[in-house]
Amino acid sequence: MTGFGQAEGTVGTSRVLVEVRTVNHRFFSPSIKLPGAYGRWETDVREAMRLKVSRGHVTLTARSERLATQAISIDDERFSAVVAQLRALHDRHGLSGGVDLATVLRMPDVMSAPREEEDTGTVAELVGIVDRALDHLGRARAEEGARLAAVLRERLDLVDAALRRIGLRAPERLLAQRDRLRAAVRELAEGLAVDEVRLAQEIAILADRMDVSEELDRFRSHIIAFHAVLADTGGEPVGKRLGFLLQEMLREANTTGSKAADAAILHDVVGVKEELERIREQVENLE
Repeated sequence: MTGFGQAEGTVGTSRVLVEVRTVNHRFFSPSIKLPGAYGRWETDVREAMRLKVSRGHVTLTARSERLATQAISIDDERFSAVVAQLRALHDRHGLSGGVDLATVLRMPDVMSAPREEEDTGTVAELVGIVDRALDHLGRARAEEGARLAAVLRERLDLVDAALRRIGLRAPERLLAQRDRLRAAVRELAEGLAVDEVRLAQEIAILADRMDVSEELDRFRSHIIAFHAVLADTGGEPVGKRLGFLLQEMLREANTTGSKAADAAILHDVVGVKEELERIREQVENLE
């Protein structure tokens, strides 16, 4: 599912903004962009993402900005030593002018600033911000999931309506096939006596082969299970479970179509398979 989340916080002496975006993908596919100072923590960030997102192409971007310029430290002993050395050189060589402050400060090791790598904070600080961004992402994806679930329920209602029509048509089709078979046998017999017992047996065999009641019953049970998964508020990923149920529904639809031998039923079976394909495309986006 698509979604966006962001969070910011402090890592060491830097302010860090983390943004997370997801787009539809069948599997978990992370993309991580961290400042160079945090590159060594990429594995920890990836694991935090994996724990909260199981499906989708996830792009995480982190930007950092130092909160304030840290005070420059001056080595007082080094400063005094440099001044003494410069004055000695000045007197020894009879140079004009005096020893000024700017000259002393430009000398090596008189001033020093903390190295950036010494103040990058901890991995726990960074992962904490990532977790908050992922929580915001999760809420956005949950809202989209609720909207998508409503669409899937509407599609399932169309499938269920088609199954009811097939259920009503199936007995009528058997009667029509029985009458058609009787007429065909009598026409071929050309006035000869027909073994009614044998004819009844053949009709019974045909009726058994064309019976779709078991397929329709199993199909409806899968629809009930599909609704139950959509209504599950446990927070667990449901995409794979729904995908499995769809496979079972498609199997029952194919079997029903192969037994149909009736234009009206075949029309509804084709419509059911079209709706199942639309549902499948949406389910692939669900986590």
